[in-house]
Amino acid sequence: MAINYEKLLAWSFEDVEQTYSKRDTMLYALGLGFGADPCDREQLKFVFENGLQALPSMAVVLGYPGFWISHPDTGVDATRLVHGEQSVAWHQPLPVEGTVVGRTSVREVIDKGEGKGALVLTQREVFDKASGDKLCTQQSTTFCRADGGFGGPSGPAPKPHVLPQTEPDLHVDFAILPQAALIYRLSGDYNPLHADPQLAEKAGFRQPILHGLCTFGMAGHAILKSCCGYQTDRLKSLQVRFSAPVYPGETLRTEIWRQGSECSFRARVLERDLVVLNNGRAELG
Repeated sequence: MAINYEKLLAWSFEDVEQTYSKRDTMLYALGLGFGADPCDREQLKFVFENGLQALPSMAVVLGYPGFWISHPDTGVDATRLVHGEQSVAWHQPLPVEGTVVGRTSVREVIDKGEGKGALVLTQREVFDKASGDKLCTQQSTTFCRADGGFGGPSGPAPKPHVLPQTEPDLHVDFAILPQAALIYRLSGDYNPLHADPQLAEKAGFRQPILHGLCTFGMAGHAILKSCCGYQTDRLKSLQVRFSAPVYPGETLRTEIWRQGSECSFRARVLERDLVVLNNGRAELG
């Protein structure tokens, strides 16, 4: 079944209401590796109830509509899609607990051509239910590798942020826990590709891979630490392109260029000298 452009563009989503607790907030941070140094008081405030704060990147697990694109009526081959890009713009700091409402819509569907795949661009706005305030706006690009040539528009596709050609100004290294994917999945993404060795092997990986959005959150941690002094209200937006999978147990190095109120960044795993996040941009306040 091929993609029906008009039908997919008009896909109807129900609002997703989600209540989360301080425990969920701490669990998310633990999934990113916070607390590796139990005496680091800056990291402790994201995993300890006394003075607890929510990580900005936790937005990606709030109001999530589920694996909707796997519905047969989308016409998408869900076994051959990958997460291409992700961005979040924060309008205010996330509460450490509460009830939120996520509203998702399809922004565009781009036909790259027969044998070249398709892009599905979605947007999710997350609101605080009690106040009605908008907390963040997220945009995501899904690359549907097997679904090009359906006759839809060929563009314009989003242009990636261009990184400077100079050496990075600084870098931040984080060791990825061997059990990182097993912890992170408890924040809501239970795809067995991140837990089942046999399934991962069938998909062509040597072991279960880390969630792309966990890598996204770890890069956000690097920006928060090195450029914001762990002040969450200073991180205004974050965008990145996913370029390769990451294995738990590897070391993630985030390379950063400071440019006033903007940071450019990419992330690589040191063990394979492979860029896994690219074309990153962070806006600071």
